[in-house]
Amino acid sequence: MCQAEGMSDDAGAATLVHMCSQQEWDRVVSEGQLRPAADVGFIHLSARGQVHIPANLFYRGRTDLVLLEVDESLLDASVVWEQGVPAHPDGILFPHLYAPLPAAAVSRVSRYRPEPDGTFAPLR
Repeated sequence: MCQAEGMSDDAGAATLVHMCSQQEWDRVVSEGQLRPAADVGFIHLSARGQVHIPANLFYRGRTDLVLLEVDESLLDASVVWEQGVPAHPDGILFPHLYAPLPAAAVSRVSRYRPEPDGTFAPLR
């Protein structure tokens, strides 16, 4: 379904995405923003070329996911690139937003479906 996309050496230039269920996105639209979970303190984001990593770790087989493409210029806080939890063995950093994600900062929403075996392929 999808092929790999190379990551930019300039992490800040990557297209950022947030993965969530369609139901969660509907709630974001209704409320105008997505707030960080109190127990985490930030919103998990990914570059397009790495979103399959958390998808396979946490959401294998889920068919209700959407990807929210985020316009970083419309965020009220800077994105911080940090180790994931658990940390990736290759030292890959993931973008985190320590503030609400405004619905207005989402430039595109697309379905994100797994392969027949339930895994998510890298995006192209």
